[in-house]
Amino acid sequence: MQLDNGAFHKAQKLIIPENIVLLFQPAYSPDINPIERVWQHLKKESSWVNFNTLADLQEKICEQLNIIGQKVVASLTGYPFILSALEKLNL
Repeated sequence: MQLDNGAFHKAQKLIIPENIVLLFQPAYSPDINPIERVWQHLKKESSWVNFNTLADLQEKICEQLNIIGQKVVASLTGYPFILSALEKLNL
């Protein structure tokens, strides 16, 4: 799981399951946060749409997430440093 360097991600009593690996990104680097690339992809289709309600926007985002699929998400979020870290951990 990739995390930013927020203090709340480094809690002393946080119990991390054995099948979870924490990969901390450098401070102040949203440009390498994988979810930011997913949001950028989603915004392309909706950036000029004026939604009447928040529910309409939520519905559109859900539709888009259901359409893009695993391959697109993997291509957007598969940064070399993440893939390298996973490879070193044999994941």
